[in-house]
Amino acid sequence: MPQLQLLPADAAYAAAIMSGPQAWPVALVNMPFVSIYRPSLQLGLLRAIADRHGFPATTFHLNLDFAQQIGPKLYEQLVHHRGRMFGDWLFSPAAFGAEAPDRDGALLNRFGDEAELLLADLGVDRNALLDIRNREVPRYLDRMLDSIDWSAYRVVGFTSTFQQNVAAFALAARLKERFPELITVFGGANFEGDMGLGLVEGVDCIDYAIIGEGDEAFPAFLHALADGDDPATTPGVVSKATSRAARAPRAPFSRLDELPLPDYEEFFTRAGSVGLIPDMSRRLVYLPFESSRGCWWGQKHHCTFCGLNGGTMAFRSKSPALLREQLAELVRRYRSFMLEAVDNIADHDYFASFFPKIVADRSDYQFFYEVKSNLTRDKIRLLRDAGVKRIQPGVESLNSHILKLMRKGVSATQNINLLRWAQYYGIDVGWNIIWGFPGETEEDYQSQLSIMTQLAHLQPPTGAGRIWMERFSPLFTDRRSFPADFVRPETSYGFVYPSSVDLQRVAYFFEYALEGALPDEVYVSTRDWVRSWQAAWKQDTRPTLNYWSAPGFVQIDDLRDVEKSGTYTFQGALADIYLCCSDRAMTAAGVRDALKLNESEDEIAEALHEFTGRGLMFHESGHFLSLAIPATPGR
Repeated sequence: MPQLQLLPADAAYAAAIMSGPQAWPVALVNMPFVSIYRPSLQLGLLRAIADRHGFPATTFHLNLDFAQQIGPKLYEQLVHHRGRMFGDWLFSPAAFGAEAPDRDGALLNRFGDEAELLLADLGVDRNALLDIRNREVPRYLDRMLDSIDWSAYRVVGFTSTFQQNVAAFALAARLKERFPELITVFGGANFEGDMGLGLVEGVDCIDYAIIGEGDEAFPAFLHALADGDDPATTPGVVSKATSRAARAPRAPFSRLDELPLPDYEEFFTRAGSVGLIPDMSRRLVYLPFESSRGCWWGQKHHCTFCGLNGGTMAFRSKSPALLREQLAELVRRYRSFMLEAVDNIADHDYFASFFPKIVADRSDYQFFYEVKSNLTRDKIRLLRDAGVKRIQPGVESLNSHILKLMRKGVSATQNINLLRWAQYYGIDVGWNIIWGFPGETEEDYQSQLSIMTQLAHLQPPTGAGRIWMERFSPLFTDRRSFPADFVRPETSYGFVYPSSVDLQRVAYFFEYALEGALPDEVYVSTRDWVRSWQAAWKQDTRPTLNYWSAPGFVQIDDLRDVEKSGTYTFQGALADIYLCCSDRAMTAAGVRDALKLNESEDEIAEALHEFTGRGLMFHESGHFLSLAIPATPGR
């Protein structure tokens, strides 16, 4: 058969293709430790962006393979244990070889009590964990190196958040050794600001890093490669040669409506192939989506402990109509109705636009959203009607003075009311009690403990403890407002990274001693009560405080404490007063006006204080909130 001959024009066209985007195939990799029950939004979005620009890209959710190898339960426990960097530590010898600082596993001795708790959670002993580190991790990396044809790619990109750094470095180092011509590029939250610059300088396997959001920087990086230009001259991209250059970062991406739908197909294919998520179980997978970036509250008042949005605090959101279209398409493509918003805070305008439309659509979505905790009953009911099953409202404390020190912009009354109505409408609340802020008093915690003991019928906090100092938070960046005796990288970083890495630059969590903070013993009673509260909610019968009402009559069944259970009945004006303070907190004057009562304001205040004394109301600064929730659900 005669061979086809390329005409000059055809030859020029072929050469153009071979030197253009098609000649730069990209592998995008997701390494341990992130959950196996959701695909990577970062990979899915960057894959779609690369495709839009003509670059062939493939995603690899390799975290799934490691979970399959060591067991999904054990793997997920490691994902959720972020203290002391045990996840990164497991991959440290594989990533850094002879330069790894803790080849013998001294971390387990240094943090003995915490290590024992981790081992108990994992259901393994010390030798088994060391076996994962010394045997399973190298075996996993060898499998990933051999099972994929990496020679088919010219660029390998790694996304990294929390404890994904070192596993990514371990694979990247092996790839660079076997395929020296491969170009590696890193990005994600772990490469924000100075952390990214320090990692580029200190870790050999990193060729380039994208600092900040990659929606524009990533395709610009790829185009620079395809055009034969230096990618490090692209705003937002750094290399070892340019990491010290004083160059302004790329501005946060604001045109969220222009972003493509993330591509999650490879996640489901791989999850099925390794036997973790059979096709019929894909409905249990959360599909990450973003409806906004940044934080509209943080733009005005940056919460003192929050290290999110390092250089991207400016709030931006998608148009509600487009978001509805994209969510419908995500569900159609991947057949899961579990939708997880990665937003730091829900757009307050969505309560008038997006959520009512979702209700009108009568869709069966099940949402997770982060929200501000000052939501009213009507807004919480709207969330329930829209399919929001879980929220993270940033409650943090049940004391208004402490909340003010945090710059939360909410009161204890609002936090308690959110917990009440979320409980009533069946919305799961993820929240914590945190302490250690300069300016707190022992009285603050005595007061908080007093009210906490009356809230056993509401969902307990997930945890309670001293604040973590995070990079980018005001506690870290503003030494004038928050003087400290010392601030240094959290100790476990030294057991993970070699001496070539400047821990002061790459650490996200820090140990500290803030001036004006209270000693640990002040918080013992709070911690103990939270544990009791959590234990009570693990029983077959949970504590309850419900009211039944009829015109002019209220009956309250108090089952918060079995030993002190009882029933209260109130008639006439007393019943009306209690119901009046149920939707939201009211003053005595407000109650009098709302009910058009003949009683004086002082008489009404006396009744309100009587309710408070019996533990049926919460009183703060002249405002009274009923604590019981309606017995008839869902109204």
